[in-house]
Amino acid sequence: MSGPRDIEDLIELMARLPGLGPRSARRAVLVLLKKRGPLMAPLAQADGVNLPRTGLPVYAQECAACHMAFPPGLLPAASWLRIMNGLDKHYGTDASLDAATVRQISDWLQANAGTYKRVREEPPKDRITLSNWFKRKHHEVAQDVFKRASIKTAANCAACHAGADQGNFSEHDVRIPK
Repeated sequence: MSGPRDIEDLIELMARLPGLGPRSARRAVLVLLKKRGPLMAPLAQADGVNLPRTGLPVYAQECAACHMAFPPGLLPAASWLRIMNGLDKHYGTDASLDAATVRQISDWLQANAGTYKRVREEPPKDRITLSNWFKRKHHEVAQDVFKRASIKTAANCAACHAGADQGNFSEHDVRIPK
């Protein structure tokens, strides 16, 4: 929201909701603005996004050694299962781990995998960057931007999303490097 007109627009939109008149809508918007931290965080996650801020240390240690340790909520359980069962050919690299570590990471990924609408679908080749929701979210980014030396690949979330390592992919905090 950038100013009073935006707030008035929001009030008008909320007043159209069943059971809310103009006065109730105004009160609701003012409460949301006043207490936006604790109230808006759950709303921001309303689609069921499961991007834990604290993860499994061994997952971070093993996976982040080569790439960002992607939040498990970005892929469905079936994709994580295939990825963990194919570590010997992990996107062109042998990322094999001992059986106990694979089981520990797999169990955690399964427990925290995405189950909400936008990640129920298994993306081609189990690649987050090939999922329909990723393409929708990044449709305005030209493909050559991902090839910049400062970014290298669409899978390098942290290049543009400063809070990616903490599970924060807010479009309001995006800074695309030159």
